[in-house]
Amino acid sequence: MYEPAYRCETIDINYIPRNQETIYTEELGEMPSKPFYSLVKRLFDFVVSFIAIIILFVPMLIIGLIVVIDSRGGPLYTQKRLGKDEKPFRIIKFRTMHLDAEKDGAMWANRDDARSTRFGKFLRHSRLDELPQLFNILAGKMSFVGPRPERPEFYDVFDRYIVGFRQRTKVIPGLTGYAQVNGGYDLYPEEKIVYDLEYIKNRSFRMDFKCIMQTFPVFFKSKGAM
Repeated sequence: MYEPAYRCETIDINYIPRNQETIYTEELGEMPSKPFYSLVKRLFDFVVSFIAIIILFVPMLIIGLIVVIDSRGGPLYTQKRLGKDEKPFRIIKFRTMHLDAEKDGAMWANRDDARSTRFGKFLRHSRLDELPQLFNILAGKMSFVGPRPERPEFYDVFDRYIVGFRQRTKVIPGLTGYAQVNGGYDLYPEEKIVYDLEYIKNRSFRMDFKCIMQTFPVFFKSKGAM
């Protein structure tokens, strides 16, 4: 048995144990386009995110105000992520960490990260920090369901020992996903990629609906990750 290099905790992402063995993922090859599925999914994402933004606009304003009062800095935090076909975009979240959280470089974070602000810990546990991603979904950079988008730095590191990790970018990333409802924070990257590839191969209306329905208990019980 090997010892995985990364669990979702605060560690230096540039470090890989010398004895870390290479992991090979399933090669998906060229994916079917599924035009009808893609069209309906995009319409669903646009309509639902638009309605959700209208309904949640005032609560989001209140959350943003509390973030500013709680710690120095603005209410929102944007970060570069890789989307479909490795196209970069800026993911939007409520700021949950202090401004100097990455003064020593990119770090992998966990749910109880010591760099979190007081209110930020609540936002991370409740997943409310993810609400601004509704604007990413509205813009078509994300979907409600899909593999969670990762930072370019993390892709560069995971590529060193997980062959085929970038296959996650064959589809639009999601707010929630098959990996999130099957472990989330508790999964290693080499475990997450298995669920992500399973979703990509079998993506369908039924699978998306199942992920969305299973996200609710994850959300309310503070299990897994959004």
